[in-house]
Amino acid sequence: MNNQQLAIAHQTLLTPYGLTESSIADIFGDIMTHDADYADLYFQYSRSEGWSLEEGRVKSGSFNIDQGVGVRVVSGEKTAFAYSDDITLPAIRDAAIATRSIARIGAHGSAGKVAATRAKAGHSLYVPHDPVSDFSDAEKVKILERLEQFARAVDPRVKEVMGRLSGEYEVVMVARHDGVMAADVRPLVHIGLTVIAEQNGRREQGHTGGGGRFDYRYFSDDILKGYAEAAVREALINLDARAAPGGQMTVVLGPGWPGILLHEAVGHSLEGDFNRKGSSVFSGRMGEQIAAKGVTVIDDGTIADRRGSLNMDDEGNLTQRNVLIEDGMLKGYMQDSLNARLMGVPVTGNARRESYAHIPMPRMTNTYMLGGDKTSEEIVASIERGLYAVNFGGGQVDTTSGKFVFSASEAYMVENGKILYPVVGATLIGNGIESLKQITMIGNDMQLDGGLGVCGKEGQSIPVGVGQPTLRIEGLTVGGTG
Repeated sequence: MNNQQLAIAHQTLLTPYGLTESSIADIFGDIMTHDADYADLYFQYSRSEGWSLEEGRVKSGSFNIDQGVGVRVVSGEKTAFAYSDDITLPAIRDAAIATRSIARIGAHGSAGKVAATRAKAGHSLYVPHDPVSDFSDAEKVKILERLEQFARAVDPRVKEVMGRLSGEYEVVMVARHDGVMAADVRPLVHIGLTVIAEQNGRREQGHTGGGGRFDYRYFSDDILKGYAEAAVREALINLDARAAPGGQMTVVLGPGWPGILLHEAVGHSLEGDFNRKGSSVFSGRMGEQIAAKGVTVIDDGTIADRRGSLNMDDEGNLTQRNVLIEDGMLKGYMQDSLNARLMGVPVTGNARRESYAHIPMPRMTNTYMLGGDKTSEEIVASIERGLYAVNFGGGQVDTTSGKFVFSASEAYMVENGKILYPVVGATLIGNGIESLKQITMIGNDMQLDGGLGVCGKEGQSIPVGVGQPTLRIEGLTVGGTG
């Protein structure tokens, strides 16, 4: 599989433009005549598409092809970066020349020498499908039409169905000044569903979806029916929901997608760049007890077929399973090569970038909390008065302070261990580092999300995965509307 990925990358990114491993080595020879610590070339080719359905018809479709190469040179803490959408030797040389401004003139006899090229083996976490080309337009439209039919069949109160299908085929190659050359072929598909249900003049929405690193064959009728039932169920529950009360209370989070709160409120603060610069709430706290006993948080880019997984990161390093918090103790940060070198720690395979036109940064892959020993029924039954948030909408976090705000898309009021009624308009407000300490019960039902996550950082968006078990957290502030 690794040889296949390298072969596809050579055929896609090098051969058509007359590039060879020797010509790439010459470029590094020119770059390294200046005193730089690190340099790499990131080649990328991608095809992507999107299809949207509304009012029973596929109303729009989009298709995009993009390709190019990014040239990066690192010297100390400084990074110079240039890119071109023209994958030719002259264009790459021009981009390389543009990066020289940060490098010191080499003063040693070794200047200009680079290591011999060597292929670096990667994981084989997914098949290098091409979902964009392997399926006809008619087959893609049919997936959305079936999804709409299944949603409308669930309940007559469904008035509107909106679906979106997207797919991507991406070929990347990383060449580094140390001679490493690595490649990956990354498929990605996703489907999103929104339904609007109406009852007695009141309208409410339900959302769901999923996907991963495979092709459109994944979306079988059983999978599509599951999406339809979940979205309609959420909309119908909210038709009977009351306005959420506000105040400080116990909150129970459901498993799976609610892990997005963990991702936002805690995960970003564990990325290496924020900690190296001292701007994270977790800076300088390695080895300290930062969370309740029993809390173990993992970032794992090696789970087969997952949306956040990669055979290699965007610097050509193998992705890994990294323990960030273990039994409440801070054990590690997520690192790319620049921050790992400056902090004197190993890389963790977390260098990610949106495209060849962006520099890599330490980013999450699939971030989740391990399960505990309680059933979800036990946890809900333990609530004297509080909120049970089953599913989440959007949210935001300040990585410096750790403060977060999240909206619940499906939530219930609970008193004396009994679920009383659904509520709408519930917003969870808290602090990530404090919330970790306030976890008092951890469920045995850890789930990963269905393949929905998109993470933004400094203007770059990438696919990610999240997950968690059912959690009981004390003393969160609920912003309500009632």
